Amino acid sequence: MNTTATAERLPSTRTSRRWLADGLIAALVTALQVAGTYGAAYHHGNSPSPAEYAVTGLAGLVLVARRRFPVAVLVITAALSVGYWALAKIPGPIFLSDIVAFVTVVLARKRAAAVIALVVYYIGYQWLPVLTGVRPAPSALAAILGAAGMVVLLGAAELLRLRQQRAAAIAASRQDQALRRASEERLRIARDLHDVVAHNISVINVQANTALHLIDRQPERAREALSAIHDVSKQALAELRSVLGVLRDPGGGAPLAPSPGLDRLTDLAVSAQAAGLAVRLKQDGERRPLPAEVDVAAYRIVQEALTNSARHSAGSAATVSVRYRADAVVVQVDDDGTAGGPATAPRPGRPGKDGSGGNGIAGMTERAHALGGSLHAGPRPGGGFRVRAQLPLNGSGR
Repeated sequence: MNTTATAERLPSTRTSRRWLADGLIAALVTALQVAGTYGAAYHHGNSPSPAEYAVTGLAGLVLVARRRFPVAVLVITAALSVGYWALAKIPGPIFLSDIVAFVTVVLARKRAAAVIALVVYYIGYQWLPVLTGVRPAPSALAAILGAAGMVVLLGAAELLRLRQQRAAAIAASRQDQALRRASEERLRIARDLHDVVAHNISVINVQANTALHLIDRQPERAREALSAIHDVSKQALAELRSVLGVLRDPGGGAPLAPSPGLDRLTDLAVSAQAAGLAVRLKQDGERRPLPAEVDVAAYRIVQEALTNSARHSAGSAATVSVRYRADAVVVQVDDDGTAGGPATAPRPGRPGKDGSGGNGIAGMTERAHALGGSLHAGPRPGGGFRVRAQLPLNGSGR
């Protein structure tokens, strides 16, 4: 089904449901008022006239348009009910339509119309029957109770409006949170795709060049390079399927590839070795399980740093250090490139180590900051380049 067509049908569906609900409410109020009119007359041994049935029925049926024309419906119901009450000797419960119309006006924030309606109701129900001679003047207690009833009606309508407003605010807040989470998830997936593609394509590029140069002179080494391309591309495809699987089924089951983490640094070092960069791993502190988001971020930062070293550094070796602290894990990547080499002059269109021309340093920094950590990247004293990230284990930076 076309997504755009579905989105266009949603407002129409909501409108249809509102009209249906309004129609059911109008039909229910009409039935109660007509039945109440008959019951009141029957109780006193009389029979309502066709005009009384018509007035009470019309006052209920007009409620079907209350949501679209709240003030107009209030005026009509008020005129019908007050006129009916002032002329009928044995009036039925026509005030039900007044209550529904009044609450609708308050919910629509038409406060001036609501206050005027209260005054009209009070005068119409209390004093117009006196002027027409249908009923005697109300007692003081009845007049006070009538005024109190109007105030209670206004208060109840306002409470309902505040509750509806609060529910709308909560729904809007949840929608904003959902949009923010979706945006953060898109950024996370974009960073993962960048890291997977950049690292593995760099290795494939180096090995492909090696194979091209050696295929005639040293076919065995060319075969090794092609084998490395096969292994790296297979690993890259598995990681890509795992990342893209989140897009297809965000709430799905197990990932299609092992989740990246610091326990896979050895594989990362072997992959970097295939790209021509000798990697030495160092560990400080007792190794222990890390929160999943910290483990993934640390792995991706090391992966991106090694990718930059392989692509832009004039050196041939790098050292990856992992320090386990009580409240944080620190990962550091040092290479032996020269300060004046490719490390400081990235190729056009490729991310340099200073972050220019691409998303490498920026992506690593975003990963660290998202966890409340910090990342520093820059030349080392005496030559080479260093990337150092500190990731807190409790989600708050130091």
